[in-house]
Amino acid sequence: MIVIRNVFIARPGQASKLAIMFKTAAAAGKLPNHRVLNDLTGEFNRVVLEYEVGNLAEFEATMKEYQTNPEARKAMQGYTEMYLSGHREILQTA
Repeated sequence: MIVIRNVFIARPGQASKLAIMFKTAAAAGKLPNHRVLNDLTGEFNRVVLEYEVGNLAEFEATMKEYQTNPEARKAMQGYTEMYLSGHREILQTA
């Protein structure tokens, strides 16, 4: 199994809004086994969108579907204005 973790540092005052946006978009985009996490330690305003796929081919297919899904695109409108930085981690379960 592959875990995809998208990590964002939200602008001050935007973390909760960004988390809600991610929950809505992940549901609309049908991201498998997704969850949205807020960090209790580490950098302030950190929001994580995490989901699972079976393999990297499934990740690519999921990304293509997500990027072209009109509901997900609508739910994510304006998200780039809500964060300062971000990165993606792709992890394989041991």
